[in-house]
Amino acid sequence: MQRRLTLSLASLALLATPLAAFSQQVTIPPLIKVIVPFAPGAGTDVLARAVAAQLSTRLGTTVIVENRAGAAGTTAVAGVAKGPKDGSQLVFNSTSLVTAAATARNVPYDVTTDLVPVAIVADGPMLVGVSSQAGIKTPEDLVAAARAKPEMLTAGSGGVGSLGHMAVELLNDAAKIKIRHIPYKGAAPALVDVAAGTLTLTIGSYSTLAPQVQSGRVIPIAVTAAQPNPAYPGVPAMGQAAAGFKTGIWYGLFAPAGLPPALLQRLNRETNEVARSGEVRKLVEADGAAPINATPEELAVRIRQDYQTWKKLATDRQITTE
Repeated sequence: MQRRLTLSLASLALLATPLAAFSQQVTIPPLIKVIVPFAPGAGTDVLARAVAAQLSTRLGTTVIVENRAGAAGTTAVAGVAKGPKDGSQLVFNSTSLVTAAATARNVPYDVTTDLVPVAIVADGPMLVGVSSQAGIKTPEDLVAAARAKPEMLTAGSGGVGSLGHMAVELLNDAAKIKIRHIPYKGAAPALVDVAAGTLTLTIGSYSTLAPQVQSGRVIPIAVTAAQPNPAYPGVPAMGQAAAGFKTGIWYGLFAPAGLPPALLQRLNRETNEVARSGEVRKLVEADGAAPINATPEELAVRIRQDYQTWKKLATDRQITTE
């Protein structure tokens, strides 16, 4: 009797093994749409397409990019957050994912609970770009000029609530200065006015500032990271004149909360590999950016911290967008 019971238990254990293995198998959707909440051709779009092409090969399925611009990206993000939870729809976004959520008056999702980060494929500093006509050469010069003439220095950005705008407000807060923000319909026209001397400065990625930096009309006086970045020799950190000032821009892939854990882990693993590829590194190296090789759980902590930072700033400075 004891021997028969032992055999029965052993048989049950053998039956349970393939069932457990089966439960961990990953079902890859036959078509994955990577939603980009910006117009085609923008930096986020270019990077998303490079990532999608490699993911298609690595996952053995079709991965396409679909652009859904408008409403600072919130409509497109809401569509993914409230959409199917089988991996068939993902969203590729930048730090604007959290700045938009922190400043929009009505956001139809919670960026910290309705979405899960799959991977951050690039994370790097921005540059403080000053008009060559402003006579400002260093972070100390900028802070001194702003303190001497409150609200006389002007900073252009791609609009209220944009990362460029929020970075300026973060600098104002850290250095206890008052640089006046001037919103534009896009970062490009703001940069043109900085180059012309109409505005004092703008804060953005090197890719955005590059045309006018190369022309010599805009001078990168600082990086927004805590430390200087090797990509920009001789350019100091803005924090040396504004204690505690630190920000940057990241680009990453997100999925709706509720995605099967095994699928989330597979997407995380494959996207991290793509982020380390030569093609993606070549796209982001000019911006001094690098991937964050972390798990979704670790990245979720980073997203919550980012959101809390921007939400507090938006509340304190009464920054809201429709």
